[in-house]
Amino acid sequence: MQKNMQRGFSLISAIFLLVVLAGLGAAMLAFSTAQNKSQTMDVLGSRAYEAANAGVEWAAYNIETTSSASAAATLVFAHGTGTALAGVLSPFDVTVSYTAVAVSDAAVTGGPVGNVWTHDITASAVMGAAGTSNYVERVINAKM
Repeated sequence: MQKNMQRGFSLISAIFLLVVLAGLGAAMLAFSTAQNKSQTMDVLGSRAYEAANAGVEWAAYNIETTSSASAAATLVFAHGTGTALAGVLSPFDVTVSYTAVAVSDAAVTGGPVGNVWTHDITASAVMGAAGTSNYVERVINAKM
């Protein structure tokens, strides 16, 4: 009669062990999924930074051709259009603005009065809609 009680105890131990192992497996799966999502968002963040940097380069080119001009926030690169960036940066919309500020060089050099132009550039790269799980945005501010 004691042998029957021992067999029942083995069954309870085996079920307990299976439940514990299933819980550990579920925890490992959740951890792995979170790590994968984090890594993906990190890569997308780096790509967004590079897309915003392309916007700064675009502004630098425009400033070179018309140094005394300012530009309001303009969608420069739009995904799904002919102005989209290439490759892995194509899903990003890049908005660029810059403000031209005249600074008298007499205050700097003490020489003849003239203007030196400085520009405050803001470039923003966005992918996805705000509030969604795949939303990424990077903003770069530069001064030239």
